[in-house]
Amino acid sequence: MSIKGKVVVTGGAGFIGSGLIRCLAEKGHRDIVAFDNLYSGKEANLAGVPGVGLQVGDIRDFDAVAAAVAGADTVFHLAAIPSVPRSIVEPVPSHEVNIDGTFQVFRACHEAKVRRVVYAASSSAYGDTLVLPKVETMAPSPKSPYAAQKLMGEYYASVFFSCYGLETVSLRFFNVYGPRQDPSSPYSGVLSIFNSCLLKRVAPTIHGDGEQSRDFTYVEDVAGLCIKAAEAGSQVAGKVYNAGNGNRYTLNQVWDALQKIEGVSLPASYGPSRAGDVRDSQADATLAVAELGHAPQFTLEEGLRRTLDWYRSGISGKI
Repeated sequence: MSIKGKVVVTGGAGFIGSGLIRCLAEKGHRDIVAFDNLYSGKEANLAGVPGVGLQVGDIRDFDAVAAAVAGADTVFHLAAIPSVPRSIVEPVPSHEVNIDGTFQVFRACHEAKVRRVVYAASSSAYGDTLVLPKVETMAPSPKSPYAAQKLMGEYYASVFFSCYGLETVSLRFFNVYGPRQDPSSPYSGVLSIFNSCLLKRVAPTIHGDGEQSRDFTYVEDVAGLCIKAAEAGSQVAGKVYNAGNGNRYTLNQVWDALQKIEGVSLPASYGPSRAGDVRDSQADATLAVAELGHAPQFTLEEGLRRTLDWYRSGISGKI
């Protein structure tokens, strides 16, 4: 089923949200609302995208959310405070945004009779299970407030479908990377920090021994899956899918790959492990491939090259 009419992306001025909006625009959608409080999102992330309007608001504000989603066919709920360490240091705002705000989004979408809501869940819900790859049927074992909050969002998505008939699909994002990821925060994604360090010719500090592994997934592959989840038939409603590509790489491997791409040698330094971090993460993408048509297009090297090119393209002078 194709997306028809108005589309709303909460967190639409953020890294993943703006990437999703760009993919929607490339597919011809011209009635797109980016709903964002601009706390971490940036209006500049939407520059040059046709057919998109920015509505500044907070997902904790029901009236603001209701106004944004009125008349929408599809809502992609990506707004969050997306940080494991920050949720440990500052659990209250993390809870308020990731749980209370998510409830308000689902409530507003139900009242507005939105056709489909795609929710950005998190692979952190799996915790440190020893079995790899992570399969959706595994029992969740969150290790941080953030992981618990995103898991609760999944439960709310399922409940709003079973109790109220709101079609929801939850996608467990793994480690998403790509252009427009901000490296300036202490809670930034590791690949944005790696790219910033590389261009500044500064060795990064890796938390732990660097042998922790992640399923790094390029943002356009994640955006493509979000759109497929919105367009899939009603049989996928209320379900949870992994949104990784099925591979895993250690942080040491990724830093080595970036050095080779750039032709430099900057041995990393190492610091203490971060509280709440899992050791290894890898998606079993079987269900997403079979039921949503997930088909990742970007190898790690290609994704790293594209991301590095973006950081180098003048944007790098601002980081």
